Amino acid sequence: MARHTLQVNGRELTVDVAPDTPLLWVLRDTLGLTGTKYGCGVSQCGACTVHVDGEAVRSCVLPIGRVRGEVRTIEGLGGEHPLQRAWAEENVPQCGYCQSGQIMSAAALLARVDRPDDAAIDEAMRGNLCRCGTSGRIRRAIRRAAGGALETEAESESEAESEAEAEAETETETETESESATEAETESESETATESGAETESGGAR
Repeated sequence: MARHTLQVNGRELTVDVAPDTPLLWVLRDTLGLTGTKYGCGVSQCGACTVHVDGEAVRSCVLPIGRVRGEVRTIEGLGGEHPLQRAWAEENVPQCGYCQSGQIMSAAALLARVDRPDDAAIDEAMRGNLCRCGTSGRIRRAIRRAAGGALETEAESESEAESEAEAEAETETETETESESATEAETESESETATESGAETESGGAR
């Protein structure tokens, strides 16, 4: 065990933990900051993302003894950060488990780039996995937080139109398949009737 002094969300805190303890467990178990999540433990999913001196890092693999700089967690955003508002406006979360890490990666991006394009967003977020498939909503929320609300609304309308067109096509295909099935049944019934009539005539001739 050793004493470590950290700057966390603007406060100076001292903890007694082993130097190789991952920052994630210091935040969650020692300091009670449970907004940062454990996902994989091997820096592959991004659920544990926090900031150290403004850079997005995976706290599950960063030993407390190697932390240099101020730590900022999801709690440090305060609940009214533009990204947090955009997340709510775009209805991003599904199960929600990965979202604190997603937001922290996005916050680090917007601290560097005022109006990132989709390529920059994808690059910044590629280390954060979402098993619920909310990547499209996450991108829209980041653009909204960066001041791209009008573009986001237009994009949403376009996506809604595309979905409506896809549904219409599906309905048309279903109707066509139904009509084809009805025609096939009619033809089958007609053939059966013809065969039956032929057998009757043949029987009468004998």
